[in-house]
Amino acid sequence: MSAIYPAPQDQDQGGIYKIRIKGTLDARWAARFEGMTLTPQDNGDTVLIGQVVDQAALYGLLKKVRDLGMPLVAVIKVDPKPANEPNFKP
Repeated sequence: MSAIYPAPQDQDQGGIYKIRIKGTLDARWAARFEGMTLTPQDNGDTVLIGQVVDQAALYGLLKKVRDLGMPLVAVIKVDPKPANEPNFKP
C-alpha cells in the first residue's frame, strides 16, 4: 500500500528569490523580468533578485531565462531571516 504525502502548506506562496544565470543582462531587462533587480557579476553571470508571487510566476521567470538561451546556474528562495540565508552572494 502506498502512502499519500500532503504538499507543503507554503507550496503556492511566493517569496524572495535569487536566480543566477550565465551571461550578462543589464538593467533594461528588468521590465521583462517583472521588476526584479538585475546585478551583473564580475565573472559574467547575472543575479536576478526579487519578489515572486507564487510558483507559477517563478516558472514563468525561468521560462524567460530559457527563451533567452541563457544557462541557469542557481535558483534560491531567500529566507527573510538573514541568519538563515544560504551562502549565496548576488
